[in-house]
Amino acid sequence: MDNRVDIDGLPFLKMHGAGNDFVVIDQRGRHAHVTAALARAVGDRHRGVGFDQLVTIDNDSGADARLIFWNADGSQAGACGNATRCVARLLMDETGKTRLTLRTERGLLIAVEAGDGLISVNMGQPQLNWAEVPLAQAADTLHLPMPGDPAAVGMGNPHCIFFVADAGAVDLAGRGPGLEHDPLFPARTNVEFASVTGPDRLRMRVWERGAGITLACGSGTCATAVAAARRGLTGRHVTVDVDGGTLAVDWREDGVWLTGPTATVFAGSLSPAIMALA
Repeated sequence: MDNRVDIDGLPFLKMHGAGNDFVVIDQRGRHAHVTAALARAVGDRHRGVGFDQLVTIDNDSGADARLIFWNADGSQAGACGNATRCVARLLMDETGKTRLTLRTERGLLIAVEAGDGLISVNMGQPQLNWAEVPLAQAADTLHLPMPGDPAAVGMGNPHCIFFVADAGAVDLAGRGPGLEHDPLFPARTNVEFASVTGPDRLRMRVWERGAGITLACGSGTCATAVAAARRGLTGRHVTVDVDGGTLAVDWREDGVWLTGPTATVFAGSLSPAIMALA
């Protein structure tokens, strides 16, 4: 019996940054483009490939590349720090550059080789005004009018951060969905629970908007570090332990820098059958 399958379709890479996993599709020079329907099909971990986010790479006349991020539910994510770092690694390996400019909905982001296999990306200045996050009404973003006294930070996408005694004990599956859709967040929100575990060290877990529980979230790590520093819980340079590993955040004058590892897991090709679902 011939068990070979025709996989002549759209090539992709599976990558992850601290367990935050991505499907990466290079659309440069290709006619096939990702749609919401295709993102949902590929994001299905049983019938597709599965991912926390899907990221596409396109040419850009004013940057090394343009990136678009998709959630597993077919919605777009305005920012994704770990996916940006993963693509930066690919493009650095491709071009030999150690510094890149990447265009995202968040704006132009700078990524640099940080040594020891690490990649850093400047995620830009945090959005601390209620309208920028955005919130549905005027509120103090450092102390939201919600049970649990969370903070809000925008990093190109909205984040709601709770500081708790033990982040590991939080029922993410039970609390995440309701908080994601809280009326205070008109565009929905990512939800982080964090504990201070040492000098300038945090333990964080995350429920991502449009993706659910993930092992890490780059923009969420940045938002949590900013909120912790604003509350005086830590300094502006912190180490953050997430379910999938460890990331570092440095809130500098020029923006919030995220540093961590990246890994390529495998290469594949989306079959014509799954492409037809788009």
